[in-house]
Amino acid sequence: MEDQTNTMESLFEKATDYGKTSFELVKLKAVNKTSEIVSEVIPHTLIVAILTLFMVFLNLGIAFWIGEILGKIFYGFFAIAGFYGIVGIVIHVFMHKWIKSKLQNYFIKQVLK
Repeated sequence: MEDQTNTMESLFEKATDYGKTSFELVKLKAVNKTSEIVSEVIPHTLIVAILTLFMVFLNLGIAFWIGEILGKIFYGFFAIAGFYGIVGIVIHVFMHKWIKSKLQNYFIKQVLK
């Protein structure tokens, strides 16, 4: 009878240890995935920020230049705004689904990697 009790206690301890180990493994995998995703997002964010600053100053320069050509500075800003309005509408109408699917696929690949 004692052998059976010892065996049950041993089995219970092993099952408990297995559960704890499995939980730790899941936590470590989650931390690994999170660190991979963050380590890829931060450099991309930095590049996007630098390119955004470049585009802002380039557009300001172009807007002032076009405004000078047209006679009033604010005309240049209207021209640039109109250009980006048209580009935005075209992208929304023709490329919205394509961009959305590309982003979804990218994030799914990162999570399942």
